[in-house]
Order: sequence, then C-alpha cells, then structure tokens
Amino acid sequence: MLGLKLPTDPRWVNIVEKNIDEILTDHAYCEQKAASTAISLIVSFPEYTELVEEMVALSREEMGHFKMVHDLILERGKKLGRDRKDEYVLELLKFFPKGGSRTTQLVHRLLYAALIEARSCERFRLLSEELPDKKLANFYHKLMVSEASHYTMFLKFARQYGDRNEVDEKWQDLLEFEAGIMKNLGTSEKVHG
Repeated sequence: MLGLKLPTDPRWVNIVEKNIDEILTDHAYCEQKAASTAISLIVSFPEYTELVEEMVALSREEMGHFKMVHDLILERGKKLGRDRKDEYVLELLKFFPKGGSRTTQLVHRLLYAALIEARSCERFRLLSEELPDKKLANFYHKLMVSEASHYTMFLKFARQYGDRNEVDEKWQDLLEFEAGIMKNLGTSEKVHG
C-alpha cells in the first residue's frame, strides 16, 4: 500500500528495543517537525484554502502526538533529550532541485511530506508488530494508522495541485531515490535512521 521500494530490515526493531529512550526522543521531535511542516505549508501557500484547512488540523494532531510521546517519556522516568539531525530527511531533500514555479515547489514539498509519513507508517507498523512491550506496541499501532492517512492526504494534494501524470512520475522517482538512502540507514535508534 505504501509503495516503498525497500522495506526496513526487521532487525532495526532490535536496535530500537535496546534504545527505547532514544527512539522516543527522536520520535517526539519527528512529531514536532511534522507540525512545523504543516504550519510552514500554511504560511507559504495561504491561497490553497483546502490545504490550509487540512494543515491546521494536521498541526494540531501532530502536536497532540508530540504530547503523547512526551508523556510516555515522562512516565518512563526520563526527560526529553535534545534534537538531533535527521540524516534521512537531509538526504531526501537533495532529490528535487531548488526553485521552479510556486506550484512545482508546493508539489515537491507535498511529495517529501508524503514519503516521510509513509516511511514513518512503515516503521511504526514494525514496532507495533515486533516490540515485546505491549503498551508500546499498541501505542505505535495507533500512530501507524494516523501516519497512513497523512501519507495519502499529502499525495492526494500533490496530485490535485500538480499535473497528475507528472506528479506520479516524480513520486516513483522519489521512491527509487529514497530506497537508495535506506540502504545506508536502519542501523540506529531513530524513526528514519
């Protein structure tokens, strides 16, 4: 369903399991960045009313997820750690050239967002199925469902605002590029790492 070209190596869950506090900190910041992305799309493209409405709802939802993860960190007797660079996103952002029309820029940002949500969904599914801690497994199952709807929403908007054939071609090319990135990741306790 997600269309990812390279699935995550299931051994990644073993790394996460040994470093739950680290993945929770990374996850919290991923949720915060997702909310920031939604707000940034509102600021950059206010004329797209339907998009603005959805991004308002998304920013609230993502900050709600941030709070859920933060609460989980506190329940575990820990504190939120510091944010770290997300190598996955930094590499992904190299795919599309800078510039172009406003519509092109919008489509590219929507495709990036769709792919990040798709990979998050895939990773959360693995955690929900493989983590022995049932509370964490259930937590990630709920978030997996949410991430899947975000992925499809971003892709829908990209197809709505751009030329459908062009967007679908760019999406497939981006998926191939992302698979290349993933060959070098999956060895750290990060949502995308």
